[in-house]
Amino acid sequence: MTGPAVHVVGAGLAGLSAAVRLVEAGCRVVLHEAAPAAGGRCRSYYDPALDLVIDNGNHLLLSGNRTVLDYLGRIGAGDSLRGPASAAFDFADLASGARWRLRPNDGRVPWWLFDRSRRVPETRVRDYLAPLGVLRAPAHATVGEAMRCAGPLYERLWRPVLLAALNTDPKDGSARLAASILRETLGAGGQACRPLVAANGLSASFIDPALAYIAARGATIRFADRLRSIGLDGDRAATLDFTGSGAVALSSGETVLLAVPPWTARELLPGLEVPDAFRAIVNAHFRVKPPAGLAPVLGIVNGLTEWLFAYPQHLSVTISSADRLFDVPRETLAADIWREVAALTGLSDTLPPWQIVREKRATFAATPSQDARRPQARTRWTNVVLAGDWTQTGLPATIEGAVRSGYKAASLMPR
Repeated sequence: MTGPAVHVVGAGLAGLSAAVRLVEAGCRVVLHEAAPAAGGRCRSYYDPALDLVIDNGNHLLLSGNRTVLDYLGRIGAGDSLRGPASAAFDFADLASGARWRLRPNDGRVPWWLFDRSRRVPETRVRDYLAPLGVLRAPAHATVGEAMRCAGPLYERLWRPVLLAALNTDPKDGSARLAASILRETLGAGGQACRPLVAANGLSASFIDPALAYIAARGATIRFADRLRSIGLDGDRAATLDFTGSGAVALSSGETVLLAVPPWTARELLPGLEVPDAFRAIVNAHFRVKPPAGLAPVLGIVNGLTEWLFAYPQHLSVTISSADRLFDVPRETLAADIWREVAALTGLSDTLPPWQIVREKRATFAATPSQDARRPQARTRWTNVVLAGDWTQTGLPATIEGAVRSGYKAASLMPR
């Protein structure tokens, strides 16, 4: 390709999705990634402790994540997600031993609420009206201010779902962001709620096909090429200084798409307001084959474990808003989690080979004050735009939000 270059800085999902749309539009794309590999927080890697390829984090998608599905279709990975033919969510209560399956019907009219076998045990139809306050809440409200955060339905449905989506205690979380999740999932009917998992790994679905796609369309891809600084001249970026490719002088038509973490963007662009409070996620991986009949994804209440993912060769656990666990020794954490997994699955309580992955700044804290700090994609510099799940997407920090941000940033680039 010829013409002015678009420098996409960052090869996570936001940067890759932007690059996909830019090469489709005929732009000359140069993709710079600081790490030796692409993917950021959404990638797979070989772990020697397990002798397996695992994901650095577990991600549950839903059939209503329309932008993610569009992205996968564009890069030829549309059939790489696995899930049931209809919406079904399995749950277990570690305290009582109860198990149940939530089964919303496909249409928008929620008649499933009148079928006791489809809803959460010990709940009534009117209990499901509680989130209406969230849907009507002002932008500055928390979930705790908008709805009652107590009772069987909250503990067994709303809390685990919103905690996973917000990665923030729902009581403190933004009602605006919670409402966006509810509208696009349960509010859209069961056809938008089918759980989907990248059964062959995140990189196989989201990363490797995207790299092949943009490379086949003329993009230049540079790894281990961290952007150290941006030289600003008035209202535009004039130079870029990379660790690998060195100094780059930007011509009048060249543009920069920054798809980097918020703390990096703040260092590169003076005065940029970004989220500055974050929440951790802990993932535990165990090399053991899941027992027959175990649900691909199991939600768990009243335990340390929150979500259990069953893969062909291993089991993985995700714990959200996990800052409290960063001082717990890894060995203790693995043993505590495995005791719960063994009780849930009937497997031996002997600890199998394990790995703990702790991401301290996994997402921005999805509180009203932090949501208000999220910048728009367009900046005050005419040739610089932003992408990332931390920008103002209207969603929490999710894969869907990351891809939407990439699409949005790409649409702002001059053609």
